[in-house]
Amino acid sequence: MAETLDSAWPVPTRRRTARIPYAPVVVLAMLVALVSLVPLGFIALVTYDVGWETVKTLVFRPRVGELVLSTVYLELLTIPLSIAVAVGMAWLTERTDIPFPRLWAWLAVTPLAVPAFVHSYAWVSLVPGMRGLASGVFVAVIAYFPFLYLPVAAALRRLDPAVEDAAASLGLAPTAVFFRVVLPQLRIPICGGSLLIALHLLSEYGLFAMIRFDTLATAIVDQFQSSYNSPAANMIGGVLVTCCLLLLGLEVLLRGNERYARVGSGTARPNDRRRLGRLRLPVMLLPLGLAVLTLGVPLATLCRWLWVGGLGIWTGGVAQAVLQTIVLALAGGVLATVAAFPMAWLSVRAPGRLQRVLEACHYYVGSLPGVVVALALASLTVRYLLPLYQTFAMLLAGYILLFLPRAMVGLRASIAQAPVELERAAMALGRTPGQAVRQITLRLAAPGAAAGIALVALGIVNELTATLMLSPIGVETLATRFWSLTSEIDYVAAAPYAVMMVVLSLPLTLLLHAQSKRTAGQ
Repeated sequence: MAETLDSAWPVPTRRRTARIPYAPVVVLAMLVALVSLVPLGFIALVTYDVGWETVKTLVFRPRVGELVLSTVYLELLTIPLSIAVAVGMAWLTERTDIPFPRLWAWLAVTPLAVPAFVHSYAWVSLVPGMRGLASGVFVAVIAYFPFLYLPVAAALRRLDPAVEDAAASLGLAPTAVFFRVVLPQLRIPICGGSLLIALHLLSEYGLFAMIRFDTLATAIVDQFQSSYNSPAANMIGGVLVTCCLLLLGLEVLLRGNERYARVGSGTARPNDRRRLGRLRLPVMLLPLGLAVLTLGVPLATLCRWLWVGGLGIWTGGVAQAVLQTIVLALAGGVLATVAAFPMAWLSVRAPGRLQRVLEACHYYVGSLPGVVVALALASLTVRYLLPLYQTFAMLLAGYILLFLPRAMVGLRASIAQAPVELERAAMALGRTPGQAVRQITLRLAAPGAAAGIALVALGIVNELTATLMLSPIGVETLATRFWSLTSEIDYVAAAPYAVMMVVLSLPLTLLLHAQSKRTAGQ
């Protein structure tokens, strides 16, 4: 009987699981990683070409020392003030019974929709005498503090209030609970946001050029505009890259290795909002004051110049600049997402030591100032690929390098949510590896790819330095057209370009705010 059953029901044979060949994808990821190393390779090549004596002459001189000191002072003053403002706003909107917390939270993020150099334009229009370090710190804080507010607010939503209750039950006053219990748990978001602001301060050109405050970035652009392949500009670029790498290392040291995850049983209860009582009205001065400084002044300034200029200022090439900006932004967004896909797919499907190195190459280039990336591409094309100098190809290549990490983040998260078993099932049913990835993974990762394209595109809308240095003759985006008009002190004609940049940037603000809420599980 057993033999009959065995013959009637044959034992299924074990089939070999279909696997996607990783080698072609690794090659593609390696090519993108090699291109992303071009800025560092360029700095090393120039240093080798000019020789150590010339390097000492160009780098170790009083002018470079002054620029480094100015940049250091800017960082040391701006970051602590930004931390204080961001943490205070996050605490008020997430942990207190302040009226209309959602409105204030949205207003705290909205300044990101206004490019930093538009903030500077608004304040210089209002106070023509704004110059120097103090003015630079002031405008930088109101322009960049949302980069800290977003991660800090998200972290406050996730903290378990039971830890604070335990500290209070041991006799600690509310102020002591905040500084000894809450603030240490915010170390990672504070370090991450501070690093982002610090890198922006290193790379920012328009904001500081408008208020006549010299930094390393402004000096590089000035040198480049006066002499296209200036060894002085290249060496200052090397100093700027060194500063970026030092900041990355400093952030790793300050972040530490402490654990911040909750390991207790059960789930954390929602955070209780603290009653402000008599302090309710006084503390309203912080969100109200920030809303006036970050949004009220720019909007009032823009409305004033639009009123003065009338309808005629909208006919001076605004439509053409909008069209060229949108075309470049969409093209750069799509190309950056395509370039990021091999690495994003590998980091999820085949993690390993080589993949981690390649992924680091993809991410590091996003920390480099746009002026350094543009300087490297411009100088290399002048030296070796002159027909490509000031072409759309080089401009788009600069955008891809600058915004590659933005595309990586959304893609990686979406691919991680697409089960690899679906790809294997598709191949088992006769699909080729390429068809399986296109028909299964790409469709499931489409929302993340769209978000990556949007983030890159909207970053390109506000990009100024690389566009100034790499754009072909006759091509003017909203940012470059705005900059050329403000350089001529024609603030009236520049207003429509600033308005359109803000309009195109608003979706980025909403996307960032939505991602912050999603990260916090709300």
